[in-house]
Parts: sequence; C-alpha cells; structure tokens
Amino acid sequence: MAQVHIDGDKLIVEMEGLDKLWALKSRLVIPLANVRGATADPGIARERKGVRAPGTHVPGVLTAGTFHIDGEQVFWDVRDPAKAVVIQLADERYARLVVQVTDPRETVEHIEAALR
Repeated sequence: MAQVHIDGDKLIVEMEGLDKLWALKSRLVIPLANVRGATADPGIARERKGVRAPGTHVPGVLTAGTFHIDGEQVFWDVRDPAKAVVIQLADERYARLVVQVTDPRETVEHIEAALR
C-alpha cells in the first residue's frame, strides 16, 4: 500500500512496510506540473503488466515495481485491485503510477483538487 500526499508543488508517493521491498522503491516525488490526473480503477489489475524490471509479480497476489509495456514504464504497488488508483504522468520516467491506497476516492479527489 502507498500513502499519497501533496507537499507544495509536488506529489509524494510513499510505499509502506514490505511494499518497499517488493517494489524496490520507497518513495516517488513528482512535480504537480507533470501530473495529468488520477482515477480510481479497480479493473486495471486485469490489464497486461508487461515486462517486470525490477519488481515483483505474483498473479492474483501482488504487483509491485517497474514494468515496461508498449515503450512506457509503469510503476505498480497493488495487492487489492479494489483500492487501486492510476495517476497519469507526463515528462516523467513513469507514464503511470498504479498504487493501492486506503481510500481511492479520497485520494483521487485530493490529487484532482491540487491540479486545479
């Protein structure tokens, strides 16, 4: 699971507990200017993940780390797809962040409010 918050003009995504190990990343800092939007998307877990490098993928259990698909890199940290939020980025290493949060609707509203 990840904690997503806004600090000034930056979006901060912090992985919690063992997710740091599975995702091989503890924190992502993204300028808000490079965030295009966020959506709650429980169906995204059924999409192709691409090639994992580096990260962890146990189908039906855990997807965490960097995945390469269709020429893009996508960061995943999801165990429970019902709580997945997709954050679209531009001009960043990752095209999207797919992270599990405690309250997807609240997280999306928080990000969208910061982008206005």
